[in-house]
Amino acid sequence: MAPPRATRRVPGSGRSYSGRVSSSPVDYDVRDGIGTITLARPEAMNSLDLATKRALLEAVTAAAEDDAVRCVVLTGSGRAFCVGQDLKEHVTSLKDPDSSLGSTVEEHYNPTVLALATMDKPVVAAVNGVAAGAGASLAFAADLRVLAEPAGFNLAFTGIALSCDTGASWTLQRLVGRAKALELLYFPRTIDSAESLSLGLATSVVPAESFAEEVGALARRLADGPTRALGAVRRSVLHAASADFEDALAFEARMMAETGATQDHRAAVDAFLAKQKPTYEGR
Repeated sequence: MAPPRATRRVPGSGRSYSGRVSSSPVDYDVRDGIGTITLARPEAMNSLDLATKRALLEAVTAAAEDDAVRCVVLTGSGRAFCVGQDLKEHVTSLKDPDSSLGSTVEEHYNPTVLALATMDKPVVAAVNGVAAGAGASLAFAADLRVLAEPAGFNLAFTGIALSCDTGASWTLQRLVGRAKALELLYFPRTIDSAESLSLGLATSVVPAESFAEEVGALARRLADGPTRALGAVRRSVLHAASADFEDALAFEARMMAETGATQDHRAAVDAFLAKQKPTYEGR
């Protein structure tokens, strides 16, 4: 029997999330320390219209702020992970002289991907289908990307005469190198799961029939781990990406001091001395 779902209220939204919320294009479900955020517009391949962008930001923010959530999984419904900006809605906005893509990047895409990339807990992108444009960028902000075999990435931005967004200029080159990142951005194409794995865009590729099981096992392992330590490692790696060596060492020292004072560290040392497996509580 599946464990009961925990209901989480998203700050400022007036909505509670417990499984599918019929009025919301994003599902946010919390079970046993795992917060699963599911883009729920399968009929539109989970493209990002205004309502979806707002709901996604709320869900990501809620997951980041909830101490009961020890691992976050971002995924899509149907045959796509997320194909990026909803172009049907965008066509309408192009007719408005006061509308600008820059405003939605600043109001929605940037804070969402920043929260994904900097929260103090591990994030898994469960890429069930194609991830294009901002959808690919969201996946790149996760720590681990598990792809179902039919899934793939497409850096579609220049295909519609746009620059990249949602952090792709920063994350992509750190995954594949500057030259390859520019190639993929200049000449957008679908990068299938096998090539994604070889390039380092995918952490693992699994058969579609075992995708949910594999993602669940990975999320369970992370949620059962020492959350404070995992968050500190995440922060250290992010900090070091733009710091000099001396500064990175100083940041590592601060993170070591913080994690050395946690209950999980003390429990792990006691378990080691007793030759037992530690149980972590995320504190």
